[in-house]
Amino acid sequence: MNAEYFRFRDERSGATVHRITGAEAISHPTYFLQSAFYPEDAGLFFISYRSGGAQLFEAEFPDGGIRQITSSGAIHPFSAALHPNRRDIVVTRGGGLWAVERLTRAERCIAQFDGAQLGESSISRDGEWLTAAVQRGAERGLVAGRFDGSSWHFIPFPRTVIHPQFHPLEPEWIEFSGDPAPRMHRVRRDGTGLECLHEHGNDEFIVHETFLGQTGDIVFTVWPRALSRMDWTTRRITTIVNYNAWHIAPNRAGSLVLCDTNHPDEGIQLIEVATGSRRLVCQSLASNGGSQWKTSRYALAEDFARARSEAKSGNLSWMETATDTVYGPQWTHPHPSWSSDESKIAFASDRTGVTQVYAAELPSAP
Repeated sequence: MNAEYFRFRDERSGATVHRITGAEAISHPTYFLQSAFYPEDAGLFFISYRSGGAQLFEAEFPDGGIRQITSSGAIHPFSAALHPNRRDIVVTRGGGLWAVERLTRAERCIAQFDGAQLGESSISRDGEWLTAAVQRGAERGLVAGRFDGSSWHFIPFPRTVIHPQFHPLEPEWIEFSGDPAPRMHRVRRDGTGLECLHEHGNDEFIVHETFLGQTGDIVFTVWPRALSRMDWTTRRITTIVNYNAWHIAPNRAGSLVLCDTNHPDEGIQLIEVATGSRRLVCQSLASNGGSQWKTSRYALAEDFARARSEAKSGNLSWMETATDTVYGPQWTHPHPSWSSDESKIAFASDRTGVTQVYAAELPSAP
């Protein structure tokens, strides 16, 4: 049994909510672009700092015991992704990508880039290909290669890269975000065909783009005004709903989009793509840190300078550290994601003063 487990009903929606962790250490699910649940929702994996740096843990759902999976050097706290083989979890650590066999806890280095710092990772739908954001000195870009460790190479880009993702239907394509603007780009995994998908300036605050399930289109937020959709082929952009959707996670069919909200915080919502209608899943009651979310533009140099001064830190970047006061700390954001059978969600909340892992059961009907 999990002594940290606690179950309750959300006061506004009535949804059943499970608090999975409760230790006096930051714990949060993997990033909103990845599901934190194992198949059949038998359990979920998450990141916790309870043993020092960020490490990978898992728990049987809902109230099974908590087990540590990684124990070497700290991993990137938002890099974990479950491989389609259901056995391995891919993480980045320093300049390396690692496959962690969740049952035996054996680790295999897939690829190593000395002197680099790797960020978020993504796995192609067939499990053959991986990619990750990378910074190496003054260089920025992506790395891409095979899960078996072969064919790895560096794809340069002139600005910081975040959120790389394989196209769900065309795995030769990787969509990624350039920080700050213009935001949405794509490149083939061999490094060819680099192009910007939408030219825009600093005042069109596009964030949290991802693929709209298996439709192949892209869905994104124009913060804090709208949830929008881009046709992958024509680049035509349409508005799904004018709403302050924040971090977004579509279901596999691309018919629903899960999102948290901020300024104002209206809880975690479920948006119907066809109509734009929405319903409350539950409250997150997270503190939602980051001064930039009060504005409708990307951060400028002076915003980061102010954050450095306030944090008394010499280097703040929203890809490189989770303590950024411009766009974070990231662990104060709910980052909701779907469960394997899409009957539940996972999210983070620091409602108790320390960020913990939560799961909520979805209402059965609109």
